[in-house]
Amino acid sequence: MQGVYYRAATADEAARLKLDGWVKNLADGRVEVIAAGEPEAVGALVQWLWKGPPAARVDAVHVEEWTGSVPRGFAVAK
Repeated sequence: MQGVYYRAATADEAARLKLDGWVKNLADGRVEVIAAGEPEAVGALVQWLWKGPPAARVDAVHVEEWTGSVPRGFAVAK
């Protein structure tokens, strides 16, 4: 996933959906999103990730279960 403002827009959408987690750029150019919350809200975020903000170009979305801890709130990680 790539695009202008993608991480910030993802954080805004996740916060709107009352999800916890983070979004960050990976060294290989992909974007990692970890989200926890109500299953319906997580599903809505996954659907949103396919389009992202208007200037984004999304090539693929890979979903898998995260078993690690997730802090409260949603942040743009460095």
